[in-house]
Amino acid sequence: MSAQQVPVQLSAGYYDPTGPMGEQPRGPIAPPTVYLEDYSLSFVADHPEYVLYIKDENEDVVYFSVVTSTETQATLPTYLTGSYRIELVIGNWCFWGYISLI
Repeated sequence: MSAQQVPVQLSAGYYDPTGPMGEQPRGPIAPPTVYLEDYSLSFVADHPEYVLYIKDENEDVVYFSVVTSTETQATLPTYLTGSYRIELVIGNWCFWGYISLI
C-alpha cells in the first residue's frame, strides 16, 4: 500500500529570534503549499528559500535544513518518529504546523 500526500496546514506569524518585534510588515503573506508523504515534504514550484526546522514536543530543534527556491522536495531523516512541529522561516515570517512521522 503506498502512502498518500497529505497537505500540511500552516499558520503564519512574525518571527524575530533576537527580541522585541519592532516594526512589522503591513500585511501578512500567504502560507506556502506543502505536502507530506512518508518522510518527504513536497513544495510547489517557484517558492522562496526557506529555513526548515523540525521541533519536538519540548520545542527543541531535532532537524533543520535550508530548502532552496529550486527544490520541490525535502526528505526528512527516518530516525524521526512521532509528532513534530514544522517551521518554515523566510526573513521575519514563520509558517508553522504539525506533522506525524511513523
